[in-house]
Amino acid sequence: MNSLVATPPVPPHFYEHTRLSPSRSMSTPSQPSSSRKRKAEDDSNDHDIRMSASPTGSPAFAPRPLPTVRPSKRARPAVSGRPLTLPRLLETLDTETLRSVLRSVCERHPELNDEIVHTAPRPSVASTLQVLSNYQSALQAAFPLGGNPSSDYAYNRVRQHLHNLLEALSDFTPHFLPPHESQASTSLSYLDGATEIIHNLPRWSTPQNNIEKESAYEEICKAWVLVIREAGKRGGGIQLQYGGWDQKLAKHNQTSGGKLQAAVDELRSSLGWMNGPGAQGHLGPSGGDPGSIREQLLSGTYGLGLPLKVGPW
Repeated sequence: MNSLVATPPVPPHFYEHTRLSPSRSMSTPSQPSSSRKRKAEDDSNDHDIRMSASPTGSPAFAPRPLPTVRPSKRARPAVSGRPLTLPRLLETLDTETLRSVLRSVCERHPELNDEIVHTAPRPSVASTLQVLSNYQSALQAAFPLGGNPSSDYAYNRVRQHLHNLLEALSDFTPHFLPPHESQASTSLSYLDGATEIIHNLPRWSTPQNNIEKESAYEEICKAWVLVIREAGKRGGGIQLQYGGWDQKLAKHNQTSGGKLQAAVDELRSSLGWMNGPGAQGHLGPSGGDPGSIREQLLSGTYGLGLPLKVGPW
């Protein structure tokens, strides 16, 4: 009977009280947390899938060229002025300036003279004759234009240049004489060129002005005699047989007006052992005697007309 009793309806405010109950309010935050957790797991799975995919197949992960590594620049010193080093400075000096600097250094430090003399190479015949030729060119250039070139006025104009040439000739000649120079061919080559320079010296109207040229002939003749005499002591003067020195010396003697006659006589004496009978006379302009053995050897007539001996001597 009691089971049939009707249950009274639940009022509406009861449900509102239920939605706002503490038990329901404490349980509701669990739903968003679960959704956030699932979302984080989904994002993680998506990230794993993207990372596991081949990077070459995705345009987002296309290979990019590595940046070029540029070498580090060397630090340069600060730009500032500084003097040239000695090798670079010497490259800028011409010959005359270099000589002037060297002479100045030797004058301030005389102890360097011997060091430079032993270090510098020996001057050759060609270089020495070139120096003398330069002095001669300076002498010719100093002559006044027009007028008499043999006058006292011209002599006074060129006197200093003439003195420089003769002084250089006097200094260079002993260098090519024995015993300092042991090669007779070198000494004779120098004397040949030096004598030619003396021939070209001007002759003046006033005899007193010609004393310097006469003295130069006298000194060069003594040099010829010394070289010929020393060469005659070596191998019987065989070195004098080559180069036609007898002819060259005879020509120099003729050009000088006989001022080298002493040298001609010395050469004739040194070559006397090769001359035949009757060859003791004065050498002619050619410097040879047709009857000498040397001339016969050179002409191919040696032995002609002599009886042929057969059998034991």
